[in-house]
Amino acid sequence: MRWLGFGPLLRLLLALGFGLGLWQLVVWATGVPHFILPGPARVGASLSNNAPLLLEHAQFTAVNLLTGLAAGVALGVMTALNLALSPGARLMLRPMLIFAQAVPVFALAPILTLWLGYGAASKIVIVMLVIYFPVTSAFFDGLMRLPAPLTDLAHTMRATPLRKLFLLQVPHAIPALFSGLRLAVVYAPFAVIIGEWVGSSRGLGYLMLMANGRGQTDLMFAALFVLAAQSLALFAALEAISRGRAKLREP
Repeated sequence: MRWLGFGPLLRLLLALGFGLGLWQLVVWATGVPHFILPGPARVGASLSNNAPLLLEHAQFTAVNLLTGLAAGVALGVMTALNLALSPGARLMLRPMLIFAQAVPVFALAPILTLWLGYGAASKIVIVMLVIYFPVTSAFFDGLMRLPAPLTDLAHTMRATPLRKLFLLQVPHAIPALFSGLRLAVVYAPFAVIIGEWVGSSRGLGYLMLMANGRGQTDLMFAALFVLAAQSLALFAALEAISRGRAKLREP
C-alpha cells in the first residue's frame, strides 16, 4: 500500500488524526459529560488558554526528567563497565541489583520525598532509580556477549582486560545500550509524574492533581498531552541518534 511509503512525520500525523477522530466519536456516541471525558476540541482550547501555565510546569518536569535520565544512564553505564571488568564486582553487585529491582521503586517515592523534600531532588532520584536497572542490564548483557572470533582475537593480541573492554566489548555493546535507553525514555516520564503526584508544588503531575481536584478535566488532559509530547520528543531524539550512528557505520 502506498501510504506505507509516507514519511515518519506524516504517518504520525495520520495516526494522531485517527486517534482524535475516534476519541470524538466516543464522546458523541456515549454522550458522556465533559467533566468526565472532554472532547478533543475542549482539550485543545484548554491547551491554548492555559499555555503559559502548562509551559511553566512543563519546564520543571522536563528539567527533572532530563537530569534524572542523564544521572541514571551515567550510573548504569559505569556500573555495567565495572561488572564486565571485574569478576568480584559481578559476584558482589549483581545479586544486590536483582534484589533492588525486586523492590518497586514507586513504593519508595513517599520515602524519597520524605528524605529529599518536595523539590526537584526527590523526582530526579526516582527517575534515576527507575531507569538505572534497564540501562545497566542491557549494556552489561551486550558487553558480555562478545562474539567468539573477537574474543579469540583479544587473546591472540594479548590485550589487557581494559583494552579488550573499550576496544572490542564497548563498540559491540552499543546496540544493546540503545535498547536499554529506549526502555529508559519510556519509563522515565512515568517515574517523574509519580514523584510529582506523591509530593510536589510544581510540575505537570502536580498540575494534573490540582486540575482533577477542581474538576478541570480538560486541563488535566492538556497536561497529559504535554507530558506525552515530551516523551515522544525524547524517543524521537534517541531514534535520530541511533539512525545517525548506523549511517556513520555504513561503508
